[in-house]
Amino acid sequence: MESDLLYSLIVHYKVFILILIRISTMLFFMPVFSSATIPVQIKAAMALIISLMLAPIAPFSPKSMPDSLLGFFLLVIAEVFTGMSLSLILRIIFAGLQMATQMAGFQMGLSVASIMDPQSAAQSIVITEFIYLLALVLFLVSDAHHLVIRAIYESFAILPPGGLNLREPLAAIILKITGEMFVLSVKMMAPVMAILLFAQVALGILAKTVPQINMLMLSFGINIALGLIFLGFTLQIFWPIFARSLEEGIKIMPVTIGIMAGKQG
Repeated sequence: MESDLLYSLIVHYKVFILILIRISTMLFFMPVFSSATIPVQIKAAMALIISLMLAPIAPFSPKSMPDSLLGFFLLVIAEVFTGMSLSLILRIIFAGLQMATQMAGFQMGLSVASIMDPQSAAQSIVITEFIYLLALVLFLVSDAHHLVIRAIYESFAILPPGGLNLREPLAAIILKITGEMFVLSVKMMAPVMAILLFAQVALGILAKTVPQINMLMLSFGINIALGLIFLGFTLQIFWPIFARSLEEGIKIMPVTIGIMAGKQG
């Protein structure tokens, strides 16, 4: 009886470790939770709490756990890859938003006004940081992080530990999400980029007509003013477009897991 109890504890301990690996990998790489401002201890505590809640109800049998140390290590590597793949989907969507605001900020002449981004601990344009933080707030307010956690739980039913079966369509999914990144960038910043382009054309014509005016100094204020005004107009359609991309990304998560499990082509 004691040996059976010990064996059961060891098997369930392996289940908990594999769940913890997949969840902690996602938390350490996905937006919001991957922020450098969140202490590592807090991230580790969150991963432990979520894993403890999911371990008793994990929809896969602990009998499938390998007995050898090498087999268990290979499962750990597979879980790390799975968690990184899922978090990559959300990171690509937020990267599209950052790319759009980076281009708009560069066209506005704000490339020299860089600040330290607390999320990535790197230099970022002021406008980019503002829009990115706004997107993170809306991400949390809309409870999208709850949907992500639910997708993680459902991923264990679709792809249990040891069920990884890489197939070619996985690359197609990543390419599709990357394409969505560029589409999101164009949708978000097209009005701002268009008005700045027209402003540059108008200033060029004015410079030829009235060469006495210093267009270089005049363009700085005009570009910033027009960029901020039309950026404010763009914020009215910001959430519907961004929410649609987030919804699409969360829906693709189970599809990606199914492809990794070899259940979809």
